Amino acid sequence: MPDLDDLLANNRAWSARRTDSDPQFFARLARQQAPRYLWVGCSDSRVPANEILGLDPGEVFVHRNIANLVVHTDLNFLSVLQYAVEALRVRHVMVVGHYACGGIQSVARNQKVGLADNWLKHIEDVSLRHRDLLASVANPERRDDLLCRLNVIEQVANLCRTTIMERAWAGGQHIEVHGLVYGLKDGLLRRVGVSVGPGDDWAERHRESLQRVGEDGASTA
Repeated sequence: MPDLDDLLANNRAWSARRTDSDPQFFARLARQQAPRYLWVGCSDSRVPANEILGLDPGEVFVHRNIANLVVHTDLNFLSVLQYAVEALRVRHVMVVGHYACGGIQSVARNQKVGLADNWLKHIEDVSLRHRDLLASVANPERRDDLLCRLNVIEQVANLCRTTIMERAWAGGQHIEVHGLVYGLKDGLLRRVGVSVGPGDDWAERHRESLQRVGEDGASTA
């Protein structure tokens, strides 16, 4: 396992490669950040936003927490969202879940993990809200995947209901909210439900997304 000196050496090599390929890269990056995207994702180390999207540093603003939750009392998240929307003027907000998420699996399989169980109560709320649909799926892994998608849909709805998004849309700001899921087995992002943009009824979009995931059943495609 690399120690800190190894990581610092890796960093120096990366910096040198960047400078060789683009001598003005760091000077340009230091002057400003102007991302078009906000990524709301899971803390899982296997899901690196920039690399998955094929974007350079400075091109995506990132917030991560366990199981990519949007909690209306989470001032950390709300501060990130407000800065992204009002200062950076991002055009797209992506709520990104991923299959084989430990937080999702803990709730779906009723496994206790410790302090994080308090945070995962928000996923438990999603599970209870959709208990009948989840109970219709016998295979545990496919049920995990279904809860993962349902969680993304519910977090998209939570994001649309923040005062920050309500204010942005009321002021005519063009910004869209999308639900996505990332597959660890193939490295691909897939849409979950339908996007919500200016003038859309988020509640109607939420219903449509739930209908689609219900029709999709336990498919992970």
